[in-house]
Amino acid sequence: MSWRARVTLIVFIAIAVYVIWVTNTLLTERFTANTKSRAEVRQALYIGNLRSELQRTDTLPLLLSRDPVLIGALNSDDYSQSSQHLIALQEDIETAGIMMTDAGGRTVAATDRNLLGTTHRTAPYYISALRSNDTVFNIFRREGGTIAFNYSRRIQFGGELAGVIIVDIDLRRFEQSWSSFTDAILVTDSEGVVILATEPNWRGLTEEDALAAQSPNTAIQRAIQATADLVALPSEALFLGGSVLRIDEKVNFQGWRMVSFIGHGSVRERVNGILALEIMGFAILLSLGFYFSSRRALAQSIFFQRESAELRQLNVELQREIAERQRVEKNLQVAEQTLAQSSKLAVLGEMSASVSHELNQPLAAMKTYLAGAKLLLQRRRPEEALSSFQRIDDLIERMGAITRQLKSFARKDGDAFEPIDARDCVSSAISMMEPQLKNRKVRITRTLPADPVMVTADRIRLDQVLINLLRNAIDATKDIAEPEVNVILASGEIVAITVRDNGPGIEDLKSLFEPFYTTKAPGDGVGLGLAISSGIVNDLGGRLTARNGRDGGAVFEIQLPPIGETIRAAE
Repeated sequence: MSWRARVTLIVFIAIAVYVIWVTNTLLTERFTANTKSRAEVRQALYIGNLRSELQRTDTLPLLLSRDPVLIGALNSDDYSQSSQHLIALQEDIETAGIMMTDAGGRTVAATDRNLLGTTHRTAPYYISALRSNDTVFNIFRREGGTIAFNYSRRIQFGGELAGVIIVDIDLRRFEQSWSSFTDAILVTDSEGVVILATEPNWRGLTEEDALAAQSPNTAIQRAIQATADLVALPSEALFLGGSVLRIDEKVNFQGWRMVSFIGHGSVRERVNGILALEIMGFAILLSLGFYFSSRRALAQSIFFQRESAELRQLNVELQREIAERQRVEKNLQVAEQTLAQSSKLAVLGEMSASVSHELNQPLAAMKTYLAGAKLLLQRRRPEEALSSFQRIDDLIERMGAITRQLKSFARKDGDAFEPIDARDCVSSAISMMEPQLKNRKVRITRTLPADPVMVTADRIRLDQVLINLLRNAIDATKDIAEPEVNVILASGEIVAITVRDNGPGIEDLKSLFEPFYTTKAPGDGVGLGLAISSGIVNDLGGRLTARNGRDGGAVFEIQLPPIGETIRAAE
């Protein structure tokens, strides 16, 4: 596909996405507003019905408190016709129940004859009626846990308390009518406690606790299941479990509020239907574009088939060239290893003169000790002769250590990675370079931790890097009056071996590790030591860096991972 076709496709997709996004936003806002307005009208109707029922029942206790039949029964203590009279009144006024108590709180008449004789002295509706001269509205929780509502009013005769009339209100029937519209509705009192709700688990809780116990989505889904057998469902019943609308309005009765949760999944469905048509139209346009593009691609494929034979031939030649390059690369790797070994042997040759001087001293001392031991034996002083022999043995051990270090350093590099103590490598390198340090009168200081610093490395190759750095430091300080080399070993998140000198420093840090770059005079070096050392440190999983010190001189630092980090990297 050409770049023009790609740009056209991207622009087309961007336009399609933008149109679909704008359509989705506008239609969602419009349909949501329509759904919300219908829900607000329906909630206003709910509030009106609820307030109408409360206002209608509000006047009943006042009328009943003045009923001559009930007052006469309280004065004469004859309640034989009182319950029947209340039953007849209940049928006319359509209330949930009526109950009358005497001044002591004992039920003397009730539409529910099972309540006759029961005592309500401690009931909240009885106590609130005694404390007020007006009709009192009460909300209380019955023994079964259900919330009940009633109006209570005291009955007075001759200025004295004769009894209390209590009218129950059935507000639970509104919950059933609300549920038929698949809305989740709750009514809270002035303290924010839910007193009416389409979801039974909400009653008696605050709105926050109620929603935490049962989400509005679940409540609406239950309402849908409860109305699934209805023939005609409103559009809000098409709820798919998405978000809900929350509508909160005042009931204007003792601080009550009504909150409705309306599922507007139907909004999503209607919007998705229109979006599907738009997507289908864009898909048709895109398919037509691909059709014409494919015709063009077919014409181009015929042209490409003609060149396929040439491409196959070029591929064969390319594979041959790749094989040749791989062979050359292997030869270069072998040459690099050989060059590294040669560089090490060159260093070894430079040290040979100093080492021979180091060996001549013990040999001369041994000759002196042997002559002294012979003389002591002739004088029959064997104890002193044994002391001379012990000194000779120590000198032989020292000479053996020097030769062992040279032999191990002269071996070819291998891949003998093993846990080693970096302190031993530093000490070994300094020991092998000690003759040159003495000849040049270079003061060397070492700073090593008291505890072992373990790394996973090839002992011989790490020794080679340290010797190269020490050798460079010695060469850099040859014109310094008081040459000094510091070797510091530090351990933390990384193991750092720092070699610092007080020479003139490094002029070109960027080219320092490039092969054949050197600042030495011709014949003193070919510029491969640092390049080889950098490659060795990289193979060990670390890196070799160089910088100039603040007080002058060059600072080389070998950074290696601790043995724990190396094991995790290997895994």
